[in-house]
Amino acid sequence: MRVMTESNELHPDPSPHPENSTEVYAIHGAEPEVLAYAMAKYSRSALTMRESLAEISSQKAEQFLNTFYFQYGHRSIADLAHIPFAIEKLSLLAAIALVDETRWDGQERSTRYQDFRRSGWYTPKLGGQKKAYTKAIEALFADYDALSAGMFEALKKAIPRPEAMKQDSYDRTLKARAFDAARYLLPMATNTSLGQIVNARTLETQVSRLLSSEFAEIRGLGEKLRAAATEPAWNVQRDKLEQMAGEGTVDAVATAEILNDLMTPVRTAPTLVKYAEPNEYQMKTREEVSQAVRELMNGVEIYPAPIVDLLDDDEDLEVELTTSLLYGCCHYSYRQLRGMVASLPEKRRNELLKLGTAHRGKHDELLRAFHSGHGFRFDILMDIGAFRDMHRHRRCVQLIQEFSDVHGYDEPVCPGQPTLEEAGLEGAYKAAMEAAFAAYRAVKDSGEPEAAQSAQYLLPLGTRCRAMFKMDFAEALYISELRSGIAGHFSYRRVAWEMYRAIAARHPALAGLFRIEDVNVPMDLLKR
Repeated sequence: MRVMTESNELHPDPSPHPENSTEVYAIHGAEPEVLAYAMAKYSRSALTMRESLAEISSQKAEQFLNTFYFQYGHRSIADLAHIPFAIEKLSLLAAIALVDETRWDGQERSTRYQDFRRSGWYTPKLGGQKKAYTKAIEALFADYDALSAGMFEALKKAIPRPEAMKQDSYDRTLKARAFDAARYLLPMATNTSLGQIVNARTLETQVSRLLSSEFAEIRGLGEKLRAAATEPAWNVQRDKLEQMAGEGTVDAVATAEILNDLMTPVRTAPTLVKYAEPNEYQMKTREEVSQAVRELMNGVEIYPAPIVDLLDDDEDLEVELTTSLLYGCCHYSYRQLRGMVASLPEKRRNELLKLGTAHRGKHDELLRAFHSGHGFRFDILMDIGAFRDMHRHRRCVQLIQEFSDVHGYDEPVCPGQPTLEEAGLEGAYKAAMEAAFAAYRAVKDSGEPEAAQSAQYLLPLGTRCRAMFKMDFAEALYISELRSGIAGHFSYRRVAWEMYRAIAARHPALAGLFRIEDVNVPMDLLKR
C-alpha cells in the first residue's frame, strides 16, 4: 500500500493499520499537570498519548503551562488536570463555602449516618466572647445528643420491629431517622470532613474565591488548598510498600528499589494554581453592592413569603439582573426586592447594575448573578440542613444569602414519624433553638469586630435561610423527583414537592411528566 505525502510523492505506507483500529486505554500514575500537557498536545502534535507521556518531563510541562496557560490564557488546559483532595476538620460553614462551585465533585460526611458529637467544632477569634461562644456550642451539642436519644426511643415505641428484620438493621434505620431530627440542632461551627476531585481550573477559581471570604477560617482554607496543590502530595503507594516491607511480606531489596523510585515527590498542580490570589473584583463588588442595597431598602420590613416561590418569567432582563445582583447581599425575598428595583428610575437601576462590573479585571468571569434567562426561578426559604442537600445540584445557578436569624427556624416534621410534641421533646427543642439565637445575637451585637461576623457559627442547621435557584425544566423535574423520594430527608422533600406543585399550577400540561409521590402521605419509616 502507498500513501501520498504533502509533496505529492508516493511512498510505501510505513505503518499499515486495519481500517477499524480504535484503541482505548486507561492511564495511571502520571502527574496531573504532565497528563494535562500530554492531552493538550493532541491539538498540536500527532504523537500518541503513550509517546507524549514518554517525552514529557515535569519541568517541560511547567515550561509549557507557564507559556500557554498564563501568557495566552488557554485555561481549558487546566480542565484536563484532575486532582483529588481530602479536606478534614473544617466547619459546616466553611464546607458550604468550599463546595459552592458549579463544577465540583465530592462527598461530605453525612449527618444521617454519623454521630457528630465526636466531630468537635471550630472556634474563631472572638475576643472577649470566646467563653460565651463555647458555652453556647456545648449546650447545642448536649441538646443534639438528648434529642437524638429521645427521638430514637420515641421511634422504637411507635414502630415495632418486623420479625423478618434483624435487630441491628432495625436500630441502624431508626437511629438514622433520629439523626434526621437531631441535625436541626447542630451548630454551623460543627466540624465535618469531605473529599473532592476537581480540575485545576475549578481549583484555581475555588482558591481565589475562598481567599476573598470575610471569614478567617475560609481564607485559611484557600491557603491550605493552594499549598496542598503545590507541595508534595501524600503517596499512598509508598506508605503501603513501607508497611509491607516492615511486615516482611515483600522482598526488602526489591522494595527498596521501588521505594527509591517513589521518593521523587509528586506535586499535583504546582503551576496551575500558583497565581490564585484573593479576587478584588468579588471583594470590592460585595462591599459596594451591600451598601447599595442597604440604602435602597433603608430598613424596610421583610414581608412574609412562601417556602417556594416560582417567580414570574415576564420581567425585563435589566430588572432580573439588578435584583439578582442585590439578592445575595440582603435577606429580602426576590419578589419583594424586585418590586423595589422595578420602581426605580431607569437611570438609577442602570447605576446599580453597573456596580456588578465596575471592578471586573481582564480575566474575571462575570459574577454568578449575571446568569439570567433561566426558565424556572425558585426563591426558596428552607432550613440550612435542607439547603446543604439542595446545594449539591450543580446544573443550576444558586444565589445564596448570608446566614442569619431573621427568618426564624424550622421544626423536624415527618409524616408517619412521632412529632416533637408526641415524643415529649418540643419544649426542649424550642428552648435550645431560642438559646442558640440569643447567643448568636449577643455575639453579633457585642461590638467586638472579630466576633460580629463569626456569630454565624452559632446558628443551628434548623435555622431558615433564603436561596435562589435558577434552572431549566429538565433540572426542575430532576430535583423534584429525586429530592421528593422517600429515602430523602423530610425537610428537602417538602421543598421538592412545593417546586413540583408550583410548576403544575402554572404549567398543567407539564405536571404529568413528573414521577413523584405526595410527600405529605405517611411512609414506611423502615424503608430507606
